[in-house]
Amino acid sequence: MAYNPLEMADWQISEAAEEKMPTPDEWQNKMGLKNGEVLPMGRLAKLDFMKIFERLRDKPDGKYIEVTAITPTPLGEGKSTTSIGLMEGLGKRGVRVGGALRQASGGPTMNVKGTAAGGGNSLLIPMTEFSLGLTGDINAIMNAHNLAMVAMTARMQHERNYNDEQLKRLTGMRRLDIDPTRIEMGWAIDFCAQALRNIIIGIGGRFDGFTMQSKFGIAVGSECMAILSIAKDLADLRKRLDEITVAFDKSGNPVTTGDLEVGGAMMAWMRNTINPTLMSTAEYQPCMVHAGPFANIAIGQSSIIADLIGLKMFDYHVTESGFAADIGFEKFWNVKCRHSGLKPNVSVLTTTIRALKMHGGGPKVVSGLALPEEYTKEDMRLVEKGLENMVHHIQTIRKSGINPVVCINCFHTDTDAEIELVRKTAEYAGARCAKSYHWAYGGDGALELADAVLDACNDENDFHFLYSMETKLRDRVELIAKEVYGADGAAWYPEAETKARMLENDPKYDDYATMMVKTHLSLTHEPSLKGVPKGWTLPIRDILIYSGAKFLCPCAGSISLMPGTGSNPAFRRIDVDLETGRVIGLF
Repeated sequence: MAYNPLEMADWQISEAAEEKMPTPDEWQNKMGLKNGEVLPMGRLAKLDFMKIFERLRDKPDGKYIEVTAITPTPLGEGKSTTSIGLMEGLGKRGVRVGGALRQASGGPTMNVKGTAAGGGNSLLIPMTEFSLGLTGDINAIMNAHNLAMVAMTARMQHERNYNDEQLKRLTGMRRLDIDPTRIEMGWAIDFCAQALRNIIIGIGGRFDGFTMQSKFGIAVGSECMAILSIAKDLADLRKRLDEITVAFDKSGNPVTTGDLEVGGAMMAWMRNTINPTLMSTAEYQPCMVHAGPFANIAIGQSSIIADLIGLKMFDYHVTESGFAADIGFEKFWNVKCRHSGLKPNVSVLTTTIRALKMHGGGPKVVSGLALPEEYTKEDMRLVEKGLENMVHHIQTIRKSGINPVVCINCFHTDTDAEIELVRKTAEYAGARCAKSYHWAYGGDGALELADAVLDACNDENDFHFLYSMETKLRDRVELIAKEVYGADGAAWYPEAETKARMLENDPKYDDYATMMVKTHLSLTHEPSLKGVPKGWTLPIRDILIYSGAKFLCPCAGSISLMPGTGSNPAFRRIDVDLETGRVIGLF
C-alpha cells in the first residue's frame, strides 16, 4: 500500500512498511538463494558475494540500469528516490528487479541534506539502520584509515627519538625518513566538521607525537572506501590496502601502508565490509547497500561487487551514481565500468522542475530555508531557460553511446505545461522522457518511468569510453573539461603541473584511473555558476594520489575534502522516543 507522505514523515513510513519487511530467511527463499549465502545480522543481512557469484557465474547477466541527474540544487533532486521508485515500478510490472545503492554518510544525515534513503513511498527500509551506521562498513573503513595514520605518526615520533641502531634494536623497524611536509593522508571522521579541515597535531613533549600540520576528511571520501568500491575479492582488497601512499620520504619516494606494516591490521578491520548489506524498498524489492557517496570528492558509486552479483540475481539491476552526470556518470562511465568490464543498457537522468528553474535564473536555493515562490508557481520562462542544463547532460550521456531516459521527478507544485515543455525538449535532444510520481505513490506512480526504461533496455547501444588508458593525465583532464563540463580547457597551477609531469613520466602510474574532484553544484569549479556557463577554463590546483585504488585525483577550484555543517542542521530534530526506544526525526 502507498502511504500519504504529506501526512507522514519518512521515518514513520519506514516504520509502517517494516512491519511486513522480509526476514533474512524469507529473503533467502524469495531471492532463490542457498544456505550460507545470506548472513543474518539482526533483522538485516549481508550477502556472501563469493558464494553467490561462484554459483551463478555462468548465468547470463540481467539488464544494467544506471541512475544519474542534472546539476542539482543544494537540496538534491532525488536520484536515490528515483532509483528506489524505479525498482518499485519495475516490480509492479512483474519483472525480477533489484538494485545497489550507496551507504548513507553521517555527514549529510546529521547536516542539512538528511539521509540518502529516498523519501515518501520511494524509500529504503529500515531507514533508521540505514541512516545510523547500518552493518558497520563506514565505521570499519574509518578505523582502518585512521589506523594507517596512527602507524605513520607513531613511526615519525620513534624515528625522531631514536638513532638507527636504537630503532632497529627496540622496534625491529628500518628508518623510513618521512617528510612531514609531504603527507598525503589525513584523518577521517564521518561528520561534516569544518573545524578539522586544518589542524596541528603532536603538541606536547617528545612522547606526545610528531608536531606537524594535519587534516581531516570525511570518512566516505577515504581511499579505503574507494578501494572497497572497486575491489573484486578479499585478495584484491588485501593487496590494495598494502599499496596506499601515506606520505613521501625526504628523497621523494612514496611511503606506503605496506612499508608501515599496517595493511594486514587494516584488512582485519575491513574484513566484513567485502559483503554487501541487503535492504528493502518500501514495496519489498531487494536492494543491496555497498560503498559510499560523495562523487564530488570520491568515486561515489555503489560497489563493483554488488553490481556483479546483482546482475546475476536480478533480470533488471538498478545502480546509482553520485550527483550529476558531469561527476557521477562520468566516473561510472570512464572508471567504474572500465574496472568492472560491465556494459550498461541505459542511464536514467533524474530531472526536476525545481532545479531547471534554478538554472534558468531563479532565486538562490538554500538548504534549511523555505523555497522562494518562483519554485512553487508556474514559470515557463525559468524552466525554458534552465533546460539548457538538462540538454547538456543528455549530450554527455549520449557521448558514451547510450540514449538516456529522462525521468521528471514530479513535485505536486509542478504544472502540466512545465512538465510537457521538459518532455518535448528531452525528446528533441534524443532522449526518451517519462514523468514519475514515485515519492507520492511508490511503484504505481513510477509505471511510466518503468515502461520507458524497459523499452530502452531493448535498444542496442555503442557504449565506449571517452579516452583510452594510453591517454596522458593532462590530456584526459582536458577532454573531461571540454567534453563533459563544457569548458574551453584546463589550466594548471604550477605545483599541480609539476606533479602531473612527474606522474606522466613514471610508468607505474600509467594504469591509474583519472578521478576528478570538483563541486557538484555547477558544471564549472564555481558552485555559484548555474546553467551551462560559456567561455571558462577549469583550474587544477593539486593531484591526489590514491595508489591502493590506483586513482589520480585532479582537484579543481577550492573544493574541500571535508564538508561543513550548516546553521540549521538535522541533528537538532533527531531524538529517541524514551517509551519505545525508536529514533524519531530522521528525514
